[in-house]
Amino acid sequence: MTRTGDEPFIAAVKPLVDAMGGELLPPDEAGPDDVVLSWEGADVVAVRLPQLADSLDHILAAMERKKGKPLADLDRKSKQEVVRILEARGAFSVRHGVETVASALGVSRFTVYNYLNREKGS
Repeated sequence: MTRTGDEPFIAAVKPLVDAMGGELLPPDEAGPDDVVLSWEGADVVAVRLPQLADSLDHILAAMERKKGKPLADLDRKSKQEVVRILEARGAFSVRHGVETVASALGVSRFTVYNYLNREKGS
């Protein structure tokens, strides 16, 4: 997949690709929706971006890892903070985003909407 000397570039972009739930591919396997990254004039690696719904699941899993426990086990204030972060990242523009987040937090859709409205009222 790589030419000699490309490994540092790939190592540099890998954490970003992993954080967004993407996949690294050889550039010659890139599809029309993949992003090919070039370095020093040559195609080095392709990035397959996740579907938006998969990306939300990936973000929720990353937040659980960061918090060190299931999001449903967080206290109310922490859940409100999670909703605030997810709103800033566009989680609620994804189809069924509210339902997905509510399920992960162990709360109702109504509660998620209350958290969102509370932020708008502040």
